Amino acid sequence: MTETIIKHASKTALTLIAFALVFTALLAYVFQITKVPIEKSEAAARLALFRQIVPASMHDNDILKDTLTIAPNDLLGNIQASVANRVRINNAPAAIILEAIAHDGYSGDIKLLIAIKYDGEISGVRVLTHKETPGLGDYIDIAKDDWIKLFDAESLTKTDDKNWQVRKDGGQFDYMAGATITPRAVVKAVHKALKYFEANKDALFV
Repeated sequence: MTETIIKHASKTALTLIAFALVFTALLAYVFQITKVPIEKSEAAARLALFRQIVPASMHDNDILKDTLTIAPNDLLGNIQASVANRVRINNAPAAIILEAIAHDGYSGDIKLLIAIKYDGEISGVRVLTHKETPGLGDYIDIAKDDWIKLFDAESLTKTDDKNWQVRKDGGQFDYMAGATITPRAVVKAVHKALKYFEANKDALFV
């Protein structure tokens, strides 16, 4: 009787192990055949976003591959290392695309993509992710409004520090009535990103 129970348990265990091995192999196979298409899709989406803030005439390099790792920095708000993309033409630096995070949005973090030309002028800014109130704070998203284009061609030279605020705080940037916190956070984050670029310009294009 005991021997029969042991044999039955062994068969059951072997069957479960076999199923586990087959299932694991199947998952590995599915991962391998979908990995490349997913990576290509993500790369295409990111490149499309880059093209919104960096015109094709500005570069002749593969900006998806010309990258460097940015260590956590208070000016960018990145708690973990992030990736920056370098923009070059004729092997000369043209711009850098940085990721920045505003931690003081109304509903949480606002993640930004900021393209800054080599001369310190902003080529474009886009919001990657946010949780701002739909219909109110979400006008920072280019899909909802053109507000984010206010940063085009801005720089530390063109606009002094005291004006890097929304009009309610004495600065020059417009905002939607009743939604001051969101644009205030974005303006502050973009300004700090310019400060980061100014302090690290040479190192970004090594």
